[in-house]
Amino acid sequence: MKALVYTGVETLEYRAVADPVANQGETLVRIDSVGICGSDMHAYLGHDERRPAPLILGHEGAGVTSDGRRVTINPLVTDPTSAASRSGRENLCPSRQIISMPPREGAFAERVAIPERNLVAVPDHITFEQAALAEPIAVSWHAVRLGLAAMHPADQRRAHVLGGGAIGVAAALALKAMGVNEVTMSEPNVARAEYLRKVCGINVVAEPEKNVPLVIDAVGFASTRAAACAVVSPGGVILHIGLGSSEGGLDIRRITLQEITLIGTYTYTAQDFRDTCAAMFEGRLGALDWFETRALTDGAAAFSDLRAGTTHAPKIILKP
Repeated sequence: MKALVYTGVETLEYRAVADPVANQGETLVRIDSVGICGSDMHAYLGHDERRPAPLILGHEGAGVTSDGRRVTINPLVTDPTSAASRSGRENLCPSRQIISMPPREGAFAERVAIPERNLVAVPDHITFEQAALAEPIAVSWHAVRLGLAAMHPADQRRAHVLGGGAIGVAAALALKAMGVNEVTMSEPNVARAEYLRKVCGINVVAEPEKNVPLVIDAVGFASTRAAACAVVSPGGVILHIGLGSSEGGLDIRRITLQEITLIGTYTYTAQDFRDTCAAMFEGRLGALDWFETRALTDGAAAFSDLRAGTTHAPKIILKP
């Protein structure tokens, strides 16, 4: 089969590779649509030691099984017998794997092997491009669920999202789907901000108000962590999703003195993924039209454009 292979820093090659093999309990999925994630970009830039070259990246996939079922893929492969999995916290399974990270190749390819339990059926009224958004939206759905549970009952249900990429957009949509109607967003890219206002109906502001009970850092740099600490209200909650960098930005003194809750969130549980898909299929997360599509053969150019910041849509979806 053909695949887009990460071969070195800022280098991708579209070439022939060995066909994937489905082990016991697994299914082969012919990929129709696969999104480019921020973690794919981290690997592309050489910033993710968990994804060494050569490797097929991509984990936001949707397509058709060998027996003709339309599916979207939960790429997080876990041990169902682990204590974490048995308690409904599969994302904390110590032996977790994810496609696009060794030993599992990713979905920037014509086909991928995945356990049957990781597939969610996609109804006919949902396109494969929309279905490929399930994974990034599930990341934010999981985070928002945790954040709302951690908020004090007396606090207003108001939130601010830092970052207008796919995770930030998904967080804003998940917040609204879960009943938080006052949601603002910070996005420094002027063209991206205007796109989000017009296409997604998100209230992108130049400067966030202070004293917001729930702040979501969907970027994860020192500057956005510092902004989150400055904006959040006393007794409020900061959700940290972004993996931009690992150091700096936290105002530990303010977090301590103002009893601010800081929650790190990673991926999602299997139930979160299913709940996300249900919300998407029922129309509770909007039109799901905040993407642009390109051929997988043009994947290297798509990464280059993302690197240069010249794309306005929060998500680029590649088509094998």
